[in-house]
Amino acid sequence: MRFMKPNLKIIAVATSFLVAAYIGIQLFVPANIGSTQVEVEIPEGSSYKQALSILAKNNLIRDRNMFVVLGKITGLQKKIRAGYYVFWGNMSPLQVFKRLSSGKIIEYEITVVEGDSLLEISKKLTLNKIMPLENFKTFATDRGFLDSLNIAGPSLEGYLYPQTYKFPKGAKPAAVLKLMVNKLREEFNSELQDMAKKIGWSENQVLALASIIEREAKTDEERPVISAVYHNRLKKGMPLQADPTAIYGIKSNKRKITKDDLRKKTFYNTYVIKGLPPGPIASPSIKSIKAALYPANVPYLYFVSKNDGTHYFSKTLSEHNAAVKRLRALQAASLKNNDELSANTVSEDKEG
Repeated sequence: MRFMKPNLKIIAVATSFLVAAYIGIQLFVPANIGSTQVEVEIPEGSSYKQALSILAKNNLIRDRNMFVVLGKITGLQKKIRAGYYVFWGNMSPLQVFKRLSSGKIIEYEITVVEGDSLLEISKKLTLNKIMPLENFKTFATDRGFLDSLNIAGPSLEGYLYPQTYKFPKGAKPAAVLKLMVNKLREEFNSELQDMAKKIGWSENQVLALASIIEREAKTDEERPVISAVYHNRLKKGMPLQADPTAIYGIKSNKRKITKDDLRKKTFYNTYVIKGLPPGPIASPSIKSIKAALYPANVPYLYFVSKNDGTHYFSKTLSEHNAAVKRLRALQAASLKNNDELSANTVSEDKEG
């Protein structure tokens, strides 16, 4: 009986075909047939192999060894990003791998606006699913947490820097708040800290004044001038009499400030306390921080709003009172003209 010699060329071609087919199936054919959305968490500290195991358990890939090789080739095994990923059942394993390698995790965005207080920030963090309100309240005034961040103020107020942030789903509340405080320190850099020491002010004092400037100034040009008014008052031992401090912790800064508000006895109301409040009243911008450190060289002690975003500044109380009287007269005249205009419009409508 004669045995035919195996055709090595045919075997090689067949083997290559089978290997190619296997690789094609493992890479391009969805492992989890269907269009259902699959949310997968890669926990913090997970290795690349552990991430592959999680994907395999969720039927998103088949052959983990093949993806181990891919990880080595692409370098992904050294830089896997933790977080929550969204996949779909009809995604091919290769698409799953690409999403994992892109680090495209679920993130929530929040924008802290210049002048936001903890009240506004807490609402944004809650609405954007970054942390529950209860967690925020706990950390905001926890003395141990504040000390761990070297915050001398009574709360996180003024230390959460205003900008747009993206936080991954599942981020720990402490980590979120630390990042925001670290951003403040990044902006309030060593050069500015040195300036604070030069004038004998602590970080908390600078932020306290900067937060008042943030609430009072409507134009960048006036920030250092308003700062000068408060610096001049402090030097003379005069109360700051900053309106925004009167309602801090009492009602929203968006509500009108009344004469009764100015008389309320709180630790922050600079109409009834001397010097700066115990801490900031809002998150100041870097422009206001710099204005607090570099006040304009002007002799003003008073200012009053012109209701157009700018202020009239005065050196003496008599000059200030005259400015207030003049501005009130202008406002009254403006209201009268508007009333007359409205009356004429109504009359014309009737005639028509």
